Amino acid sequence: MKSLAISRTQMWHKPQIYSIGVLLTIALLVAQTITASARGVGDSFADLAEQLSPSVVNITTTQTIAQPNRPQMPQVPKGSPFEDFFKDFLDQNPNGQNQKPRRATALGSGFIISADGYIVTNNHVIDKADTIVIELFSGKELDAKLIGRDIKTDIALLKVEADEPLPFVNFGDSDISRVGDWVLAIGNPLGQGFSVSAGIISANNRSLRSGPYDDFIQTDAAINRGNSGGPLFNMDGDVIGVNTAIISPTGGSIGLGFAMASNVVGPVTQQLKEFGETRRGWLGVSIQDIDAEMADALGLEKVAGALVSGVPDGPAKDAGILAGDVILNFDGKDVADTRGLIKQVGNSEVGKSVRVIIQREGKTQTIKVVLARREDAEKAAVVPAVAKPEAVTQEESLGMEMTSLTDDIRNQLGLPADAKGVAIVSVNEESDAFEKGLRKGDIIAEVGQTAVESPKDVANAIQAAKDAGRKSVLFLIRRGGNPRFVALSLAG
Repeated sequence: MKSLAISRTQMWHKPQIYSIGVLLTIALLVAQTITASARGVGDSFADLAEQLSPSVVNITTTQTIAQPNRPQMPQVPKGSPFEDFFKDFLDQNPNGQNQKPRRATALGSGFIISADGYIVTNNHVIDKADTIVIELFSGKELDAKLIGRDIKTDIALLKVEADEPLPFVNFGDSDISRVGDWVLAIGNPLGQGFSVSAGIISANNRSLRSGPYDDFIQTDAAINRGNSGGPLFNMDGDVIGVNTAIISPTGGSIGLGFAMASNVVGPVTQQLKEFGETRRGWLGVSIQDIDAEMADALGLEKVAGALVSGVPDGPAKDAGILAGDVILNFDGKDVADTRGLIKQVGNSEVGKSVRVIIQREGKTQTIKVVLARREDAEKAAVVPAVAKPEAVTQEESLGMEMTSLTDDIRNQLGLPADAKGVAIVSVNEESDAFEKGLRKGDIIAEVGQTAVESPKDVANAIQAAKDAGRKSVLFLIRRGGNPRFVALSLAG
């Protein structure tokens, strides 16, 4: 009986143990499936790498570098032991002629974006090159010609002629890429040939302060010298970035790689292909970001938008936009900050009529602006207006000693003859003004979005802000001709 009882117990528990094992196995398979689904590549990147590698190219450039002229024999006393020393040193270059120019070689990466041979790379990969040679994944080499380049985004477009259609890849939408997404980098690191590395997106919308259109994807995928110009792929096989830079104390990858986002590169590439140059939209405003104090001084509901600090001759001025306006929406899209607005305007078509929503004196209004071309505007000179001299008055407020402008004061402060407004002659080092960077020689052009012509105007505008219950007041400051807004606290 006992034996039978044991037998029954065993018979009862064996199926139970087996069921638990099955459940554990199923759970493990489900977990692996979920992980694979999250990666989008199963247990390996091999299929994706095999699919994409033929669209990536190695780039070799050569450049002729002129050698410096032969140095002249220095003047030394005749018979000095240094005379023979310098003579022997200079005689290493026979006949006293310049050395022959030498050829320098550089390596980089790129990727094919059309079957007829258009190739994208970094401008710094091919800059100043005399010859550009493309090596395909098959090993075949082709000469490439430069179609166009854009220094601001460090992008160049090349073209090769092939006997047959080439494998190519498409640009994806970098704006929908998320931190943590898997990415694949393919290129020619350190001249080692086609190489694949994988990682994740570490951050989006990074700025390296290399230009106005900075929009880098940061990744920990291994990127080294030679990867420049190569593609950064998402798991759908679309290019979401062009590998451009690394941050490294050693010169090698430490997991801080940066790729220019495809939503910047795509429009640039299309313009280079169509025109051989970029044709960016231009609004014609100087702008700056808004902080919490500025938002309070401007009466904004939230810290967002771009504050107009200057309006030179151009589309915005023609349309009626003024310094002190806050641009809240451009062509149907809300403006988060200056970088966002610069990107939106730059990607817009030249000659397009757009609606710009601004806030002025606490009220919003819509202004229609016809965009010009940025490249044309950058070549034009801006001629400032000339101000008439004013009587001297002085006043102190918010830790600043101020004076009206005369020719003598402009000379004393080293200001241009056309400077207008109110000059700062000293700033208390314990004041908020000093902490915000205001200094002697700065010009106050506006206070509370009202033009000022005397220290009394400044004092009146400050008092008006206090009477309105503001915690801070907005100053438009000019230094060296460059405008910027500064919000100063009214406390105390």
